[in-house]
Amino acid sequence: MDNIKSKHDTSKEFAAMTALCRDIFIKKMSDYGMSWRVMRPSSLTDQIYIKARRIRSIEEKGMASARVNEGIEPEFIGIVNYCAIALIQLRIGPGDYISQEKATELYDKAISDSTSLMLNKNHDYDEAWRHMRVSSFTDIILQKLLRTREIEDHNGQTIISEGVDANYMDMINYAMFALIKLNYED
Repeated sequence: MDNIKSKHDTSKEFAAMTALCRDIFIKKMSDYGMSWRVMRPSSLTDQIYIKARRIRSIEEKGMASARVNEGIEPEFIGIVNYCAIALIQLRIGPGDYISQEKATELYDKAISDSTSLMLNKNHDYDEAWRHMRVSSFTDIILQKLLRTREIEDHNGQTIISEGVDANYMDMINYAMFALIKLNYED
């Protein structure tokens, strides 16, 4: 297990998965425009929850039982992108149209902030995530969603815990780790 670090480059793999998610975000924005601008963060939390529950369902039942012929990778990409959108909405609030350029700039900032957090934590935890199962990432994302919903139900007030923005960033990072494991590891 310890040789995992020597054959993988987290920064490069993370950047590749970021580029994949960003490309899909931009293409969907071209298809759907700024329709996501009407969504409140709590609605985005629920949308992310749906994606995480589908991943867990596929993990538990197997892909053969799925009625929609898409695997879990597009759902993890959706989690990354919806979390980035939630961070945007927290920052500027739901509202009217913004340009695609502005939306992309805000998306890049959300992903960059999450990546910085990942790099700091990854250093401290010595890439412990490499030894985890993808299904554990799913469970942690579901746990973070339940925490986020609880904080949202308390109007964002916490006594000691991080806010919803930290949970969204963590979910981005766990979904990215899952994507890395699905794409780069045997």
